Amino acid sequence: MLKVVRIILGIIVLALSTYQLITGNFELMLYSMFFLGALMFVIGLAELQKDRKGFVGYMCIVVSLFLIFASILEIVIY
Repeated sequence: MLKVVRIILGIIVLALSTYQLITGNFELMLYSMFFLGALMFVIGLAELQKDRKGFVGYMCIVVSLFLIFASILEIVIY
């Protein structure tokens, strides 16, 4: 299940990033950051479920929470 979610989120992040790079329109950066945070959260959960209780799983979760917090904060401000 996490693999499917990871693939879908990866496609969304790749599509948003490609669109922003080609057009030069960075108005969707908030959504790109939000979906990137969700992708990193899923990657961190997958690492922790594989019993790899190392640094990478926890760091992905911490960074993802920061990205999600920053994107939500930016949406609330504007």
